[in-house]
Amino acid sequence: MNRSQTSRWRRLGATAATLAATAMVIAGCSSGGSSGSGSNAALAIANVGGATWTCGFNPFNPAVSQEAFGFTYEPLIYVDTLKNAAQTPMLAKSAAWSNDYKTLTFTIRDGVKWSDGKPFSAADVAFTFNLLKKYSGLDLNAIWSSGLESVTQSGSDQVVFQFKTAAQPYFYYIADQTPIIPQHIWSTSAVGSNPVNFANSKPIGTGPYKVASCTPQNIQYTANSSYWQSGKPAIKTVNYPSYTDNSPANQDLANGKAQWGGQFIPSIDKYYVARDKTNNHYWSPPVANVDLAFNLKHPVTSNVDVRQALAYALNRDDISKVGEDGQEPAANQTGVVSPTFSSWLDTALTKQYDYTQNVAKAQQLLSDAGYSASHPLKLTVISVSGYTDWDASLGEIKQELAKVNVDLTVEDLAGQTYDSRIYQGDFDLAYIAETGGPTPYYELRQMLYSGNTAPLGKNASTNYMRFSDPSVDALIDQYASASTSEQHNIVDQLQKVMLTQVPVIPTTEQVSWFQYNTKDFTGWPTPSDPYALPAPYNTPDNEQLLLGLKSK
Repeated sequence: MNRSQTSRWRRLGATAATLAATAMVIAGCSSGGSSGSGSNAALAIANVGGATWTCGFNPFNPAVSQEAFGFTYEPLIYVDTLKNAAQTPMLAKSAAWSNDYKTLTFTIRDGVKWSDGKPFSAADVAFTFNLLKKYSGLDLNAIWSSGLESVTQSGSDQVVFQFKTAAQPYFYYIADQTPIIPQHIWSTSAVGSNPVNFANSKPIGTGPYKVASCTPQNIQYTANSSYWQSGKPAIKTVNYPSYTDNSPANQDLANGKAQWGGQFIPSIDKYYVARDKTNNHYWSPPVANVDLAFNLKHPVTSNVDVRQALAYALNRDDISKVGEDGQEPAANQTGVVSPTFSSWLDTALTKQYDYTQNVAKAQQLLSDAGYSASHPLKLTVISVSGYTDWDASLGEIKQELAKVNVDLTVEDLAGQTYDSRIYQGDFDLAYIAETGGPTPYYELRQMLYSGNTAPLGKNASTNYMRFSDPSVDALIDQYASASTSEQHNIVDQLQKVMLTQVPVIPTTEQVSWFQYNTKDFTGWPTPSDPYALPAPYNTPDNEQLLLGLKSK
């Protein structure tokens, strides 16, 4: 599996011709990759997207934004999840809150140009956020439904965000998670009547790269010659082949044909590191969760007893070992990832609501709900074709649920079909992963905040389960004005919701999958220098990594 959020995740369905074409692309990349030298070395990425590329680059379309945000489009300020939310100014030189955390003012960087040569300005920033207000389908983090009242330009270089109430946590979504787009492109008729549907095949951004060419088999990015950071990017060409299955991607990584990977590799020390002990390395920090998600509008999975029963039926340690080769640790039902966020984990609650595998308790709960060996509960879980680790995890889950009279059917889908199904709530169960943020609050908000969801048949940005509870929304809203100790108390209460309501079952801790080759390139993030989430699909972290790389 490559990644998470919002989960842009695609397909296997590869014909022999497609795989052959992908192999040819990689072979072509290698002459500028591991076999290249000096400043001419091209970087090749091996990251399974589950489908061939559509060659759309709308940074607000979760199905394709990872190919646009970070490469072509940039945020205002980068926030490093792994470094206690350390900030790196990008399109904004600085940001300042009012004392009551209701007004946020960004001072916008001057001297920046769009990749078509037009000047970038504060007007583009104000335009971006007001477009999200006008078209809620672009507002992937529910910024405008979280109390934002207005976004206005002030003077020539400032943009002011005014909130109804204290809004400190929303800095991450505004500064880091929103790509800034050019008004002179997105305000024209070329975008169409609804920018949510804009393909954006020729993206114009301020980022370090431009799209030189795109086919279903490969995207080639070339350095933006007018990029505002002098001397960057050092890597002038990046090739991003499409992969529909882990196996060819893993092979290209092991052989050095690709230098930057972001997926599961079974027996990674033997298969990958041993091929080139000097140059092949990996490091995959836990950042969020992989979840078995329930459709809470479903007539069966809307029953909390059923959801609790399935949670008690599972052995998360076995799922980790069988599905992820132990490379993704077993998760816990609170949804708080450890050790990354151990200081937030309420251990007393985890002991009180002990979700250690308990087959007898699961059977009893299902029996009370009317299910037995003669009348098994039949459910279907959707996943993404080509995610071999997810397939193995779901195989283990299926076996464990069979012991409590649950007949689980695993339905692997092409990536675009999977995306559509989870966004619109068309599933019994779904295997999903979220992105999280600098504290556990962000992932819990993605899962539990009603502002992130939508009615069945409409696209939800997150909260695909359709969870809705006004008291939980109130807790999430209160977090913004809370002190540090109060924020911990709120997260404790959200953990209790996860333990009692079980909207999802966290199975393993989702890591930022990362494999890297040091033969031609230096400057990769490491545990001692975690300057960005290291997977290619983490946005806009991918930009920070690309800017940090140098060619040998």
